[in-house]
Amino acid sequence: MARDPYNGKASGLPDPAGGVLSITPDDDTDLSVTCRALYVGQAGDVKLRAMDNTEAIFAASEGSYILVRTRRVLATGTTATGLVGLY
Repeated sequence: MARDPYNGKASGLPDPAGGVLSITPDDDTDLSVTCRALYVGQAGDVKLRAMDNTEAIFAASEGSYILVRTRRVLATGTTATGLVGLY
């Protein structure tokens, strides 16, 4: 197992993500963990619900990141694929 020099240190928002989550957009269900950002594998629109319950649609290019703390990615309004949550 690789040594983790960050083990035991508090993580802040500017720090690298500690985990990833494959995302299937869903209109009714929150993500299993609130993500600090989303990675977009294939271009399209991403409709998300932020941590404060506001919603927005982002036109995202392939390989881009959406830097919003996200609790849900909605199926209605999302055309991008290959979404990965970073937390």
